[in-house]
Amino acid sequence: MHSDLHQLLNRIQPADYSLRSAAQAHLDDLTKPQGSLGRLEEIALKYVLATGQLDPELSRKKICCFAADHGVAAEGVSAFPAEVTPQMVYNMLSGGAAINVLSRHVGADLLVVDIGVNHDFPDMEGLLKRKVKPGSANMVLGPAMSEEDALQALLRGAEIAIDAHDAGYHIFGTGEMGIANTTPATALYSVLLDLPVESITGRGTGIDDARLQHKIEVIQTAIALNAARSTTPFGALAALGGYEIAAITGFILGAASRKLPVVVDGFISSAGAVVALKLSPAVADYLFFSHTSNEQGHRVIMQKLGARPILDLDLRLGEGTGAALAMQLIEASVKIYKEMATFSSAKISEKSGA
Repeated sequence: MHSDLHQLLNRIQPADYSLRSAAQAHLDDLTKPQGSLGRLEEIALKYVLATGQLDPELSRKKICCFAADHGVAAEGVSAFPAEVTPQMVYNMLSGGAAINVLSRHVGADLLVVDIGVNHDFPDMEGLLKRKVKPGSANMVLGPAMSEEDALQALLRGAEIAIDAHDAGYHIFGTGEMGIANTTPATALYSVLLDLPVESITGRGTGIDDARLQHKIEVIQTAIALNAARSTTPFGALAALGGYEIAAITGFILGAASRKLPVVVDGFISSAGAVVALKLSPAVADYLFFSHTSNEQGHRVIMQKLGARPILDLDLRLGEGTGAALAMQLIEASVKIYKEMATFSSAKISEKSGA
């Protein structure tokens, strides 16, 4: 394994479970029947353990939306042409995309990262230029990325997370933009989670039945062609992934190395999370899966991971939209934990044993 990646993985430790009993006791002492706030209590406990703080902070929130193009778009697997990727990045930078609205709504700072878009952007506020290559290669003809380029994207993602931690952020969200990116994400799920392609391939941007069948065949061809390169999680990421998926993988690893919780968006971001989990299982302690995507297969993938996403709103946009919404619920959970009175302090009689 590459030494830089090895060093990053070595810095990731499991959450501090020694805090569990004290945090649970505090939740049980809040002025409510025990467990009556359900998953909000579960989320608060996970946040405490992830941060390693019995009195954790959650005020500064950051969402990073990684953008890249995909060579496999040439196979006609998307309802939209590849030119839409830079057009949507400009829309985000001008504040007009869904992720802009929801980031503002939840009070999160949005950073758009060009990690592999086939377009040269001028310097613009809110844009971080970290391009490795102007899009991945067509994975039905060979590997999507060389291992060196995939590593560059991964390490740049990790560096962005570590820099944001050093700048004082408490929680991160992942997002992405890239026409045709459900195709590499599906290929990665199939290989890394041993799931049949046809059971998890969805309509992405809204393709018809004929194009869906074509998309399944494209993914199966790419997997077969790259089988020898895909025997390790990192090898599969390079051969079948994309620059934004590699960067999200690194971003998650970088956050976990600093004990920072990450809210994972939908279908594409979850692919980066799966690669990160395969590289370092301890990453699970820092991940919140934001929502069950309406994209076919995401529910199956979440079940395979034993994950319970926070929301189920039939979202399938990406960009970080689900992460933004779930972030607000995580913040609410932490506020409950920190701000509610306890039976001990409020002098309220607890339930009698009768």
